[in-house]
Amino acid sequence: MDSSVLFSLRLSLQVAFAATVLIIVIGLPIAYLLARKNFPGKELLDISLTLPLVLPPTVTGYYLIIAFGRNGFIGNICMNGWTGALCSLGMPLSLPRLSLHYLS
Repeated sequence: MDSSVLFSLRLSLQVAFAATVLIIVIGLPIAYLLARKNFPGKELLDISLTLPLVLPPTVTGYYLIIAFGRNGFIGNICMNGWTGALCSLGMPLSLPRLSLHYLS
């Protein structure tokens, strides 16, 4: 195999692993809270987590670009110094959502 193919495969596996770990670490506590507890803002949290699932992938991708772009409200904060590395977490977060279009 060509080295670029191996690099692409390795990168895909690394991003998939990072996304899986991130979803387990963040998603399970949020799912537990939504299923078992009542708290102010529960409906708002539920809506904000469900809304990307019902939007078309192009709309979700557009808003991810708006949010994490260089001039976006999250990207603008992250492009200062070492915090740029934290914004790179946006890609593993968005990949599972973008792949849902192809699975359905």
